[in-house]
Amino acid sequence: MAIIQSLLDLTNFASPLNRNVVPCIMVAYAIQVLVAIPSIVYKSDRFFDASGLSTFLIVNLLSLYLPAIRAKYGGDNLGQVADAIKEGVETVTGTEPGWGSLLVAPFKRSNIVQDVAAGTPLAIDYNWRQLALSSAVTVWAVRLGVYLFRRILREGHDHRFTEIRINPRRYLRAFIGQATWVTFCMLPVIAVNSIPSGVPSIQKVKPTDFSGFGLWIIGFVVEVVADYQKSKWQKEKQNKAHDEQFLTSGLWSKCQFPNYFGESMLWVGIASVSLGVLLFKDARVSLAAADSSPMSILLVMFFCTVGPAFVTFLMLKVTGVPYAERKYNKLYGDDKKYQRWKMETPKFFPF
Repeated sequence: MAIIQSLLDLTNFASPLNRNVVPCIMVAYAIQVLVAIPSIVYKSDRFFDASGLSTFLIVNLLSLYLPAIRAKYGGDNLGQVADAIKEGVETVTGTEPGWGSLLVAPFKRSNIVQDVAAGTPLAIDYNWRQLALSSAVTVWAVRLGVYLFRRILREGHDHRFTEIRINPRRYLRAFIGQATWVTFCMLPVIAVNSIPSGVPSIQKVKPTDFSGFGLWIIGFVVEVVADYQKSKWQKEKQNKAHDEQFLTSGLWSKCQFPNYFGESMLWVGIASVSLGVLLFKDARVSLAAADSSPMSILLVMFFCTVGPAFVTFLMLKVTGVPYAERKYNKLYGDDKKYQRWKMETPKFFPF
């Protein structure tokens, strides 16, 4: 209890956004460092991908439940928090806030103080978009995490880390990079989850909800189908059902890396949904400290673009495409069919 209280006090910023973003970032890096230590000691890469996807899940849930955790275990801070944001909530809603509204979190509870004092559970009232975004991240992380963990159990190790895992500094940088990946991708979701459910702009359905979730669905389906086709092809090859050296059918005939394209698209979708809310002034006011300027448009754009840009950059220039191309060029570089497929098939965008 004392540890929780200390952490809440440490991150009890005046800005509701900072009260959610900073702890989530701290947790992301802490998890990766904790997993990195035994991985470096034993030169193992078995839990690298699993730890990354698990960090997504933990940060995702933390961004939703942190306000409730603050209310339950940060009783000494309730008065300070209420006074600090009362004026801001009044500005956003135009009404005198009750205790539930004062907690700048996606839940309301009229007798919150009595409940905290009694230690009873908190009733949580989330906005549908907050639940939808967090559910989208959860579905993606669980699916990809299970797929990658089953793959490494089957293959024994990750070929990407053959050289890296024997170099402690390089391997630690890989884990730090993974924490940065989680942080950048989750920024728009954390920001939306920090908006009080009573803010008008978060309640209305917007065109960006349809386009954003539509992009997420398409990207998710493309990634799942591409992974399934590749796994099926590899299994059939092991069973000698075919003698093809590399996959060029299905989605892999439309672009060379459809799984990477799908992942980039789904994060663009999540960012689009978030951007559609965060651009509204009442949402930006609700995320700022009392008596301060609203969250700037420039900061909103950074929150919503850095994730998709970072993911795409990693896949195109760092861990994804460069590694795969080096591997396939070495194995099949002299194969005319491979050369023709590589020349005629788009690398990333299937159009």
